[in-house]
Amino acid sequence: MSITTESAPFAKNSQMTEESAPSVFKQKLKIYKNLVLIGFAFLLLFTAFQSLQNLQSSVNRDEGLGLASLSIIYASLVLSCMFLPTFIVGRLGCKWTIAISMFMYSIYMVCNFYASWYTLVPASIILGTAAAPLWTAKCKYLTETAAEYAVLEGVTSEAVVNRFFGIFFMMHQTSHIWGNLISSAVFQTAAPNGTVSEDVIANHCGAEYCPQSSSNYTNTNLERPHQSQVWLLLGIYYGCAIAAVVLVSIFVDQRVTDLARSVRAKPDLSEFMATMKHLVHLDQVLLIPLTMYSGIEQAFIAGDFTLAFVTCSLGVHMVGYVMITFGVTDASFSLIGACLVQYVGRVPLFLLGFVSHLAMIITLLLWRPDPDNVYVFFLISACWGLGDAVWQTQINAFYGVLFQDSTAAAFSNYRLWESIGFLATFAYSNFLCVRVKLWVVLAFLLAGMIGYTVVELRHRSWNSRSRYDLEQCQK
Repeated sequence: MSITTESAPFAKNSQMTEESAPSVFKQKLKIYKNLVLIGFAFLLLFTAFQSLQNLQSSVNRDEGLGLASLSIIYASLVLSCMFLPTFIVGRLGCKWTIAISMFMYSIYMVCNFYASWYTLVPASIILGTAAAPLWTAKCKYLTETAAEYAVLEGVTSEAVVNRFFGIFFMMHQTSHIWGNLISSAVFQTAAPNGTVSEDVIANHCGAEYCPQSSSNYTNTNLERPHQSQVWLLLGIYYGCAIAAVVLVSIFVDQRVTDLARSVRAKPDLSEFMATMKHLVHLDQVLLIPLTMYSGIEQAFIAGDFTLAFVTCSLGVHMVGYVMITFGVTDASFSLIGACLVQYVGRVPLFLLGFVSHLAMIITLLLWRPDPDNVYVFFLISACWGLGDAVWQTQINAFYGVLFQDSTAAAFSNYRLWESIGFLATFAYSNFLCVRVKLWVVLAFLLAGMIGYTVVELRHRSWNSRSRYDLEQCQK
């Protein structure tokens, strides 16, 4: 059984003296300082990257370059997940892994200034290679500091892990707001002068959009913004990425455990073997469809919804505004969900995420975009953001709770399967019509929830037996 038994709540130290209380307070404050700094650094970095990712299908649409570059990013991430995170984190420690990986993200921003196959392909490989160590280091840092904070608080680590991941993702998801606000402001003057016919929108946008046939009709909404506007936007994004690197390098504290590991790490196949061996856990296998769905749904909203529904119907200048709604809902419910889980548990939140995305997938299959009803675009974006908040916070936290004895391998698997979801979605994006893609998204949502339900039942059964055995031992 792969579940690590959750220990009883730590008893607060009755021998704590008044003199030691300020020391405990300082330790708590230091932990929260690092949590907030890492969250803000990720906010800056993904203000740039996520917004640029949202625009790739619209700005670099020629020859499918934008979506191809995203496919390469996630293909590289898949390989990186299997070989690099444990070695890199062990060699550099969590702090410097985060800082250096963030710098490698900035290279992709620079190469977008002169987007071509010769610039974006190498930059995409570099970014994808850096992504797995970045997220593994972040998850490991937060999980370990949450466990440390739980000891100081005298509570279970599960409660603090949920809280810390909720705070982090609340900050991280606001990047959708700021990045898209920037892109909308820059591209506002790029709004098309003409009006696209209702017939074109009804028959070629939304679920009816097919990449192969986009050259057979005229739609001014799909025209690329002026190059000077693209360069201005990229300059702002690059500045955000560099600021994130500086913030982590100077102000985030390196953990003592990082220093101990750094002298022992050697390049080998241990990461690949640890990642593969982790698949012997039935719970990990059962969570694969839902983990892949996490990548699939993010890739769909970033690559297909923004192009086929928003850009095609309203224009590229509206992408940012619609995705701001996604970001606001995502960020808000990341924090709200982290608070609610302490009172209602995981299950209601997972059900909420499932229902919100199921309803939106059905809506997108049946609805024909109408530029006169702009509010519908914002409503769909908001509901999708609510569901995404559940997946990003709760799946991460669930991994941390389930696999406390093998966090590095577990989070490597999380990034691996989520990245495969991203990769598959971006890879087939230039070849499938949106209606077919929506059916794929729906299939993985249903399979993912079935797998999650089985794992949740196993986890509850294991905890019940553990509590019973403990009570018997105490008699």
